[in-house]
Amino acid sequence: MKANGQLEEITKKWFASEDASEETAADKGTIVMGTSPDYPPYENVDAKNNGEIVGMDIDIAKSIAAELGYKLEIAPMDFNGLIAALQTNRVDFVMSAMSVTEERKQNVDFSSTYYVARNTIVSRESEPINTIEELAGKIVGTQLGSTQDEFAETLEGLELKKLNRIPDLIQELKTGRVNAVIVEDAVAVEMVASNPDLKVSYLPAGSSEDGYAIAFPKGSELVAPFNEVLEKMKASGQIEEITEKWFATEETTKDKPFLNLNFGILKGYVPYILKGIYVTLLFTLVSAAFGFILGTILSLFKISGIKPLEWFATAYTSVFRGTPLLLQLFLIYYATPQVFDYDISPLMAAGLAFGLNSAAYLSETIRGGIMAVDKGQREAAEALGIPYWTMMFRIILPQAVRTILPALVNECVALLKESSLVSVIGVMDIMRRANVVQATEFRALEALLFAGLIYYVLVLILTSFARLLERRLRRSD
Repeated sequence: MKANGQLEEITKKWFASEDASEETAADKGTIVMGTSPDYPPYENVDAKNNGEIVGMDIDIAKSIAAELGYKLEIAPMDFNGLIAALQTNRVDFVMSAMSVTEERKQNVDFSSTYYVARNTIVSRESEPINTIEELAGKIVGTQLGSTQDEFAETLEGLELKKLNRIPDLIQELKTGRVNAVIVEDAVAVEMVASNPDLKVSYLPAGSSEDGYAIAFPKGSELVAPFNEVLEKMKASGQIEEITEKWFATEETTKDKPFLNLNFGILKGYVPYILKGIYVTLLFTLVSAAFGFILGTILSLFKISGIKPLEWFATAYTSVFRGTPLLLQLFLIYYATPQVFDYDISPLMAAGLAFGLNSAAYLSETIRGGIMAVDKGQREAAEALGIPYWTMMFRIILPQAVRTILPALVNECVALLKESSLVSVIGVMDIMRRANVVQATEFRALEALLFAGLIYYVLVLILTSFARLLERRLRRSD
């Protein structure tokens, strides 16, 4: 075989096959998965370690991507934005403990089911609710768009309160705004383990079981290969192994803390939350600078005396001041890929939305500052033959900025506080990181109070710097 080259041919055959397989896998590139990482044990951020998104869904997705030869990229976002992300092709598929419903089938395609959950009722120990019948006349909380939300819609005689996130449901239950919440079994166990004043009651399996599946854009070519790999994982027992890994829980008993607050849960999370300061400040400074520049241009349009420019500036201000900032953020983030075929990043979309919005308000502020400058200075500049733009930028605007400095500081403070809105599209700012801790620990207040303290300190620093600058400008007068 060595002499006639047969052994060499066999060697080339199998080594070439392996190389070709690796090349094919590399050629397939990256596949993007959308998820809402606030729903342990399915998906959550490992904030105490490296900040990586982990969970049962993540492990299954990694196994499928590896089997098909893709590199997996995870795009975190709010649960209620996942379908929109699929429809605008921001992600290739979604895994986020998403159940199959008739309404969703009209907008996306689903894989076969990979896990079947069981619904539960979580209530306060002091006012326990154990059966569906006992929910009559009560206020019941559910996560908007979830399987449990769909199930609760079929129940009669109760009032539903739908919220976006599980930590919000926990807080509503603990404060007594809802009498009970309906969540699935795995989440309920974690909730009760972290909150000893809550109890869980399991609903009959026959009436509340439902399955989770992978969602794809309509007509996606990925459905068939994903289903094939899922069936292999079920047959080999790999799905069951992953499930047991993440659903294995240790029962612990905890004493009720003073005022029901336990800041000890923040141990290990503080550095993770503090990392959000950089993103928050970067976003605020970029938005403020962009808003100031565009606002100055708009204010000059308004006083230019040129009708088309005046109309444009007035219409711009009317639109951006007359529509909600959150709506503008969603439109820029979700519409840009669909309309312009450009995959805008969450941070860029947030900076653009806040900058455009801020410019509308600042344009009026700057215009007022310009009009407050003594007209005699403009007349003197014109008499000396100074060009209009030189006069405006060297003489008028510096004095106007000095006059409106307090208003500019207020706008920066407002931008800093409103920056928490960007967490809804997955920007990892202070608020988003606090939400991650909430979701991981199933406790609502502690992380929020710490985030509030950070925002307050940042605002104090900003206002102190503004006062210092104002004093220096007064001395120069």
